[in-house]
Amino acid sequence: MTDRSTFQKLREDERETRRELIIETAMRLFRRRQVSKIGMRDIAKEAGISAAAIYRYFPSRDDILVEAIIKHIQAVEDRLEEHRLEGRSSLAELAIASVDYLMDHDSLFQMMGHFMVTGKIKPQTLTKFNTVQRYFFNLLDQINEEAGLGDRHRLYSHAFYASIVGVVMTFRNYPGRDREEIRRHVHRLTRLVSGAFLQRMATVGSAAGDTSLPLDLCPEEMADAGTLSRLKKRPIGKSGR
Repeated sequence: MTDRSTFQKLREDERETRRELIIETAMRLFRRRQVSKIGMRDIAKEAGISAAAIYRYFPSRDDILVEAIIKHIQAVEDRLEEHRLEGRSSLAELAIASVDYLMDHDSLFQMMGHFMVTGKIKPQTLTKFNTVQRYFFNLLDQINEEAGLGDRHRLYSHAFYASIVGVVMTFRNYPGRDREEIRRHVHRLTRLVSGAFLQRMATVGSAAGDTSLPLDLCPEEMADAGTLSRLKKRPIGKSGR
C-alpha cells in the first residue's frame, strides 16, 4: 500500500469514526428528549463539534435518525438470532423478544413514530427509512416461513408487525400499572396475537377466499435486498455490518 493510499484509508477511517460518534451521540439525546425537540445544533454540541462540521457527515437530522434505527434493527436481529440458537424460536417467543426490545428502547419508538406520522421528511430520506423497514419485514418473513405460514410471508409480516407494534403502542404507558404489570399484559396479548396468526394459517392456509389480498411484492420490495446490502456494507454496528 502506497503512502497516498494509506493516508486515504486513514482519512476514511477517521470519517467513519466521526459518523459513529455523531450517531451514538444522537441516540443518547433521543433517549433523553423528544425527537421533535432535537436539532442538528443540539447533536453537534453534544458531540463536541461545530454546527457547520456536522453537515459534512449527515445532510439532516432525519438521516441520522435512519442510521440510529439501522443500529436498533441490527440489535433486534441479534436478539432474535440468540433466541433461535437457544431453541426459543416459536413465533410467540420471537415476537415477545421484539416487543421487549421496543419497550426497553422508547427512543426507537419515538424515531419510528417520527417517520410514520410526520409529513415533513425529505423524499430520499423517507425512501431510505422505508428500505430499512422492509428489511425488518424480511426478518419476519423468515420467521413466518419457518412457522409454516405458506407462501404469503410478506402479507403476514405486514399484519403481524402492525399488530405487535400496536400492542406496545397501546399499553406501554398504561395508567395505574407499574412496568412489570404492563410487560406481563403485553406478553399475554402478544401470545394471543401470535396464536391467532398461527390458527389462521392452520385453518385457512392458501384458501381461495384470500386471493383478493395483495400478495405480490412491489418493485421496491423486490429490489430492497440489494439496497440494504449496500447500507450494511458500512461498519454501522458492533458487528461491522
